[in-house]
Amino acid sequence: MPSESDDVRVWLVERDYNNRDLIVPTYATPDGTRAFRRELAARAIDLDSVTATEDVSLDDLSSVADPDERERYAAEATRMVEEHDPDETI
Repeated sequence: MPSESDDVRVWLVERDYNNRDLIVPTYATPDGTRAFRRELAARAIDLDSVTATEDVSLDDLSSVADPDERERYAAEATRMVEEHDPDETI
């Protein structure tokens, strides 16, 4: 089991909905090169479920291959860092 020191702080950069009635928040590293997505049931979502940051294991991060997407994620992560506290509900 990884230690908490192996966790990486990622910032909310996108929130999508899919055809399975799921909310899919995407969190990314500040440089936009790595991302983490999770699926939350829209009907069961807790008001505190989506915060400005998540601390996730390196193993749970995926690479962001598209350069435009990396740039967009980096810009949004920077904005979130400047405008929100890490535990703030978004």
